[in-house]
Amino acid sequence: MSLESIKFDKADKDNLSVEILDQLLLPYVTKYISIDNIDDGFSTIKNMQVRGAPAIAMVGTLSVLLEIQLLNSKEYTSSQSYYDLSNWLHTKNQLKKRLEYLLSSRPTAVNLGNALNDITNILEQSQDIITLKDDVYQYTCQLLGNDLKDNITMGNNGARNLLSLLEKEDFHSNFGVLTICNTGSLATAGYGTALGVIRSLWEDSQKKSAENKNDCAKMTHVFPLETRPYNQGSRLTAYELVHDKIPATLIPDSSIAYKIASSPLPIKAAFVGADRIVRNGDTANKIGTFQLAVICKQFGIKFFVVAPKTTIDNKTLNGDGIIVEERKAEEFKLVSGTLVDVNNFEPVLDQNNKPISAKVGIAPPEVNVWNPSFDVTPHEFIDGIVTEVGVFTKNQNGNFTLEELF
Repeated sequence: MSLESIKFDKADKDNLSVEILDQLLLPYVTKYISIDNIDDGFSTIKNMQVRGAPAIAMVGTLSVLLEIQLLNSKEYTSSQSYYDLSNWLHTKNQLKKRLEYLLSSRPTAVNLGNALNDITNILEQSQDIITLKDDVYQYTCQLLGNDLKDNITMGNNGARNLLSLLEKEDFHSNFGVLTICNTGSLATAGYGTALGVIRSLWEDSQKKSAENKNDCAKMTHVFPLETRPYNQGSRLTAYELVHDKIPATLIPDSSIAYKIASSPLPIKAAFVGADRIVRNGDTANKIGTFQLAVICKQFGIKFFVVAPKTTIDNKTLNGDGIIVEERKAEEFKLVSGTLVDVNNFEPVLDQNNKPISAKVGIAPPEVNVWNPSFDVTPHEFIDGIVTEVGVFTKNQNGNFTLEELF
């Protein structure tokens, strides 16, 4: 099972290629899809074959780079009429329209918008297609490289912060943590954001156990939420935790309060990702995040948002200004997955020996559905925002000061 969500082959700079892991088929099927242009990027993002704010930005950027590469091909340019390469100003304006179209694939995720703004600025300064490709190539390589490095830093920042807080509480036992959606290697260039913190905590606990340090705080279990209706927690986060051999128990979204109240292992924190964090700290993330934050506050459990600086929206004052995407009703009324044999949980294969995908209806076809993809957690419910430059907490007035991230 591969946890490499994006394959970017740059061995031949004149013939770049990109493949992305189709996450709709996980955990039973591992299949990669080629990305050749902006239309491919739009489709994979809109259909949620790729998801996670950092990964969305990277796939979007790569799709732009691949379309620019096509514009260097006479075979391609002679077969289309949208771009007029003899008129550079016209070409630039047409490409700007394509960037706007790509942005509409996932409007809530600020990382994609930030990346496309950067590419627009590069486009404004470009003098020809060759220099444009070189500049966007350099930008893309830097974006992917920084993401992995920053994720490891974030993971360590978040782990150190929680362990320091537990030390101040004089807590010296094993503990568990909660998380929602998928924020790991499948949502990023690697390691992950919120799941990256969990990985760092697990590495710390493994090291302490190897050194026979039994009188200290150690994270020994993870409780990922299933994350209905797209089940990113059960399909993807559970997949990553099993792959990494991190002890975990998948729980229903509706069981959070009861799990916290009844768990013999104390649950000390929740770590979640973010698709957009606005100036006051209000955070848009996968639907269900807000209720997780409310429940954590009720039980006195620390609630942390983990995201890179690229997720910060410095133009929007508070959560009221966040556009929340609503998905199709069918995605709620139908459950999609791989058909399995109930006796052994092995995939059922078709005549070509490939796993069969299936949809199962779980609601009356005519019922009205409200299916927001995200919710907005007010900053009052957030104890800290973990980034690659540090952990930001609220001042004595209960407000975040995030100017350093703008």
